[in-house]
Amino acid sequence: MKQTIGFKLNGKQVTVAINGDESLLTVLREYLDKTGTKYSCGLGQCGACTVILNNQTTQSCITYSDAFENAEIITIEGLANNNELHPIQEAFIAYDALQCGFCTPGMIMNSYGLLLKNPNPSREEIISEMEVNLCRCGSYNRIVDAIESASEKMFKKI
Repeated sequence: MKQTIGFKLNGKQVTVAINGDESLLTVLREYLDKTGTKYSCGLGQCGACTVILNNQTTQSCITYSDAFENAEIITIEGLANNNELHPIQEAFIAYDALQCGFCTPGMIMNSYGLLLKNPNPSREEIISEMEVNLCRCGSYNRIVDAIESASEKMFKKI
C-alpha cells in the first residue's frame, strides 16, 4: 500500500509516495535519485549510508519512514553551496583522504555530524567518532587529518 510522506531534504520540502515502511536509503536512492548516499552492508554497521537527520548522524539503511517523516535531512548532495565545496569536502581532497571513494560520502557526513556537535574535537575524539565508518582502502589517518583541517578552517582555530 502506498504511503505519502514529507520531509525537508537538503533545505527543500519534498513529498514522496512510498511502498509501506521503506528505509531512508531506499527513498533517497530509488525515489529521489540521491545516489551519493551508498548502499553497502544494509545493517547499519559500515557507515556508508550515513546522513544527517535532525542534526544527528544516522545510518539511512536502518532508518524507516516513521523516523524521517517531517524531519530535516542532509545528504552528501546538500553540503556544497552553489557549486562551492564544503570545507570538509575540500579537506578530503586536499589530504587525499579517499581512494576508491565508496566510503567517502558516509565518512564526510559522519565528519559533518561530529563537527556539528563538537567543533573542536581532539584527534582521539575524531578517531572514536569515525570508528563507525569502514574504509576498505585503509585511508584512516588521512581521513582524521582531513577532519582536523576542516575543523580548523570551519571554526578559525589559531
